[in-house]
Amino acid sequence: MSGLLVGSDGLARCAWAGSTPDYLTYHDTEWGVPVHGEQALYERLTLEAFQSGLSWITILRKREAFRAAFAGFDAEVVATFGDADRARLMADVGIVRNRLKVDAAIHNAAAVLALREYGGLDALVWSHAPADHAPPRSAEDFRATSPESVALAKGLKKAGFVFVGPTTMYAAMQACGLVDDHVVGCHRSGVGAGADQGPA
Repeated sequence: MSGLLVGSDGLARCAWAGSTPDYLTYHDTEWGVPVHGEQALYERLTLEAFQSGLSWITILRKREAFRAAFAGFDAEVVATFGDADRARLMADVGIVRNRLKVDAAIHNAAAVLALREYGGLDALVWSHAPADHAPPRSAEDFRATSPESVALAKGLKKAGFVFVGPTTMYAAMQACGLVDDHVVGCHRSGVGAGADQGPA
């Protein structure tokens, strides 16, 4: 079936997972599994923003460096970052050194904290999980956005977030299990339960 690749272990996977060992591990253990909690979702939104214009493998391989650079994605800490922290981040070869994206990560940390008065980041993100989502049957069914990702982007922007466009948010929805976009026939298809999952 288009969009699937059978590995040496005999398991069918989304074809993109077969390109590198890093992708295979990410695909089999994390991509599409429901993610809950302020810190975990702030991390995912931040990494997706840094990925914009780049390959996801670049971000995946720098993930631990990002965690170290951004205090484990603790929004309370990142929101206090000042000019010295910005300079440190822009000098950190372990991460993607893009001034606009660094500033966005710090700005969005403050937005995460402000959201606590209105139910929190988890509630906002998961309120946009589609009630019904048909997983792709082939590579031709892959999409870049959805009505829900457009709505999520608008909701986050209204809450003060930046670098949260519809395409970036759809990638986050895939990664965080709001939608199950494992190709039908992939051994991981069905791991994401979408809107049926409550906060952890």
